[in-house]
Amino acid sequence: MTKHFSVPPSRDGVGPSCVSLPPGPWHSMLDFFEQRFPTISRAMWQQRMEQGLVIDERGAEVTPDRPYQPHQRVYYYRAVVDEPHIPFDEVVLYQDEHLVVADKPHFLPVVPSGNYLNETLLLRLRQKLGLAALVPIHRIDRDTAGLVLFSVQPASRAAYSALFAERQVKKTYEAIAPWRGELSFPMTRKSRMVEARHFMLQHEVSGEANAVTHVDVLEVHGDLARYALSPVTGKRHQLRVHMAALGLPIVGDGLYPTLTPEGQVDYDRPLQLLARSIEFVDPVSGQRRHFESGRRLLFPLSGQGK
Repeated sequence: MTKHFSVPPSRDGVGPSCVSLPPGPWHSMLDFFEQRFPTISRAMWQQRMEQGLVIDERGAEVTPDRPYQPHQRVYYYRAVVDEPHIPFDEVVLYQDEHLVVADKPHFLPVVPSGNYLNETLLLRLRQKLGLAALVPIHRIDRDTAGLVLFSVQPASRAAYSALFAERQVKKTYEAIAPWRGELSFPMTRKSRMVEARHFMLQHEVSGEANAVTHVDVLEVHGDLARYALSPVTGKRHQLRVHMAALGLPIVGDGLYPTLTPEGQVDYDRPLQLLARSIEFVDPVSGQRRHFESGRRLLFPLSGQGK
């Protein structure tokens, strides 16, 4: 007989996370959660359980002294202590029954991770628009500003996701980076990118290319230039890695070519990278869609802003 699991509803736009309980030596559910998530204190897990934020697959609240029972699923609601506020606002550019297009500011993550939960584009939009089922169709870096598309309905979600998987979406970014007159534009950067030794970074290695970016120049401003970047593929940090490899590190980049120590966020020096426009044929309506960010990148007052 097939076992059916009941997933608890979202709370304030936040859906629950799930963990499957393996066989083990734990005496209580609290013992298990303390060992399974060592970065969260035992006192914090006890508080969450007492607040009804940990629930089993039958919908019953998990109490701190409840005996450990393997071979079941338990759901819990994430909480972030001292979550930093991002002092910049997103803008909704378009909304219909299937699609939401948002213009994201720099520094705002798209989805919850690490120290960010409510201060993410997804949670802000779910709460602002009252759309609990909203999910991003694609993502851009927290440091990058610009366009992000969201699916409203599960029924049409696969059709929109297929556009990105099949490379049927034309995306154009803008970046401000050093000007090198000896380089010839437009150009195409092709390379093989893999995860670097540090978990946050990617780097280029020898081998068959899996990352392709078209690069052109829009304007030159002293020792800097505004570039148009058109990614053919969608590797993580692709544009930042490709520009750095060309000797054109994007102004304000805290990862490439040099990793900035964690926690040193300077709101006055955003990464000068913008998801400027996006174009595709809507798989539901058949209409050609074209969206433009209302944000603009600014040349630093002097030098390269380093």
